[in-house]
Amino acid sequence: MDINELIAIVKKKLTDQIDIGSIEIEDKSFLHKNHSGNQEGKYHLKIILISSELKALNRIESNKKIYKILDKELKECIHSIQILIS
Repeated sequence: MDINELIAIVKKKLTDQIDIGSIEIEDKSFLHKNHSGNQEGKYHLKIILISSELKALNRIESNKKIYKILDKELKECIHSIQILIS
């Protein structure tokens, strides 16, 4: 899977299951290029969300919700995610 496909899937899954005012996803994979655990085909995503639904939860609960929705992608193609919620 390429990065553009992954971003489209992540956006769709999150917007289908969470009330989101705005979402922006950035590829930050270059940050892991020289890490020993870096694997080809695994990406680092920065997800910036505006969501009153997530904002009403504490940080751990909101991150758990996102991780649960993206479980398959986290296992198969995401090395790490950075989540910013406002």
